[in-house]
Amino acid sequence: MPFLPSLPRGASLLNLFKMFPETSGPLIAFHEVLLRGPSPFSEAERELIAAFVSGLNNCRYCHGVHSATAELLGVPGDAIRGALDGIDASPVAANMKPVLRYAEKLTRMPDGLSQADADAVFAAGWDETALYHAVAVTALFNFMNRLVEGMGIELDPAYVKPASERLAKGGYLPLLDLMRR
Repeated sequence: MPFLPSLPRGASLLNLFKMFPETSGPLIAFHEVLLRGPSPFSEAERELIAAFVSGLNNCRYCHGVHSATAELLGVPGDAIRGALDGIDASPVAANMKPVLRYAEKLTRMPDGLSQADADAVFAAGWDETALYHAVAVTALFNFMNRLVEGMGIELDPAYVKPASERLAKGGYLPLLDLMRR
């Protein structure tokens, strides 16, 4: 149940965004360009990072939506679950494992990151732009997880299917258009 009395029972993130368009618009625009714009990472890889970080944070809403989106984009479901159980033994692509280790450390103990952590990402074949994108996706989802959990937004499993259908039609979550309705 949402913590804001003016939000309806079963409110989605969209309901919250509509309440606060002045801050939600720029946040959604950043979200869209970061997850769907040009990047060294594929959209599927960025969704993997988002789902992984959200799983680390136990954010059922973001983990559910972004796991479903990652799977729709071709990430095997056992890769996300496996990474949460242990990156080394997971069926995640080898070049993504240091990226997920970096995201995990940034999420759990950001002051513990070192040049060695960045060098492991570079050694896996990623460049500086990729490291920036990994950090930005991780930071965004740490923020989004706290926004969702802090407002009491819960995942309605029925919400995941329409989101996946929108993605299949060529758009991620056209939230800017939906907010205008």
